[in-house]
Amino acid sequence: MTRGYEQYCPIAKGSEIFAERWTPLIVRNLYLGCHTFSELQQGCPRMSGSLLAHRLRSLERDGVIERAPHPKGRGSLYYLTPAGQELVDVVKSLGTWGARWLDLGSRDYDPSVVLWAWAKFIDLDRLPAHRVVVRFDLSDQAGKSFWMVLDRSAAELCALDPGFDEDLVVTTDSVTLTEYHRGRLPWAVAVGSGRLIVDGPPALARALPTWGGLSYFAAVRPARQTA
Repeated sequence: MTRGYEQYCPIAKGSEIFAERWTPLIVRNLYLGCHTFSELQQGCPRMSGSLLAHRLRSLERDGVIERAPHPKGRGSLYYLTPAGQELVDVVKSLGTWGARWLDLGSRDYDPSVVLWAWAKFIDLDRLPAHRVVVRFDLSDQAGKSFWMVLDRSAAELCALDPGFDEDLVVTTDSVTLTEYHRGRLPWAVAVGSGRLIVDGPPALARALPTWGGLSYFAAVRPARQTA
């Protein structure tokens, strides 16, 4: 089987690269500041390492990304080329279309992806001067927890207890978490209804939603309202 459509049309040629499964998400992750292999894979948790390696080689060959040696001597760092930066606009347009027209299914509520994205959109300048650790307990995930470690140098999501004292504990479910992050459920409504509970110092609990973290597409209004 040939890889391409064997057409001169720019849409066909562009689709040969962009329409490969996982490629738009790899471009998204690079745009969000993921540069190591493990960072890229964290944003695509259901993608195998071998497939990610294959996609990275293909994107490098096609001039979408470039690879540089890791300064610590192991592995590589990946960056978007000018061609890849232009592809980001296509990714954003696709996301806007998806936010306007597509509904979520039961399999789309993955708290690990939501919290990963939340951490990526935290405004580090708004954070307190001290480190803040937030534990998220998912009531619909058999008590599964995630930890968000926030300070002014980075926002990191951990699937295992990082070993720091916890400042806040958020108890909620995957649907509530996702609906808040994508701008469909206001924080005050989620808290007021009891769907989201924040335990910890009141001032810090009130500050949590002011640090950012909403989806890039949270302001996109759906074209059709669901009942």
